[in-house]
Amino acid sequence: MTLALDDEKRVAVAPGPAADRGRARLRWPVRAGSVVAAVALWQVLTAANARLWVRFDRFPGPADVAREFGRQLRTGQYYLDVAQSVVRIASGFALAAVLGVAVGVAVARSRWANDLLGPLLEIVRPVPAIALVPVAILLFPRNEQGIVFITFVAAFFPVVVSTRHAVRALPPVWEDAVRTLGGGRARVLASVVLPGVLPGVFGGLSVGMGVAWICVVSAEMISGDFGVGYRTWQAYTIVDYPGVLVGMITIGVLGRVTSGVVELVGRRATRWLPGEEGRR
Repeated sequence: MTLALDDEKRVAVAPGPAADRGRARLRWPVRAGSVVAAVALWQVLTAANARLWVRFDRFPGPADVAREFGRQLRTGQYYLDVAQSVVRIASGFALAAVLGVAVGVAVARSRWANDLLGPLLEIVRPVPAIALVPVAILLFPRNEQGIVFITFVAAFFPVVVSTRHAVRALPPVWEDAVRTLGGGRARVLASVVLPGVLPGVFGGLSVGMGVAWICVVSAEMISGDFGVGYRTWQAYTIVDYPGVLVGMITIGVLGRVTSGVVELVGRRATRWLPGEEGRR
């Protein structure tokens, strides 16, 4: 009797679809409000030439940055730089996603692969990808290939580590059930391992995308001829601080958009998981 009453209470207080939609509509004004508040605080500090523990007296204000942003949007160079950076990210990230998942699964499921590749991965993994720029310059005849290589390395290790941990966290009973029904290694891989590791894989992909943007911009600053990072560094060298902030904002927007795409694909690929329907 008590259990039945408890169940009725839970059903009564459980939020329905209308409440969920109401909360979803409220999230966007809150998100927009946080950005507006940050810009307003920026405007106040720069207009007052505030000098607290940080100095805003020489910092460009939102109006200066907006004017520079508008000027760049009217030039073809801005779109060329954005396209160049996006192509570099897409190329390196796609390679990292495919090879990272394959290596992560192999290392987690094969003792031989773990013995062969594990020590190499653990030695190279702590090295920052941007520190490999001299190596890329020596290995690749063109700067473009070297920058894609840096992007690949930056995204590769988060994907490998997340995939490896996701495979090792799978319940053994899932594999036992497939083998009991006569499934072989290929069937286990297709029906248990790959679907089961998708949440962990997409977590690694999301992290890898953010790290890839950090490293591709740094690589463009050092050895690029085009790209958002190269243009941002060039603005700094000529003391064009509004141009620097335009580059930073562009990088932030591109990073958010590409990470959002990865998260969206991840939600679509894992819609069978409990609770995913409410998060979309």
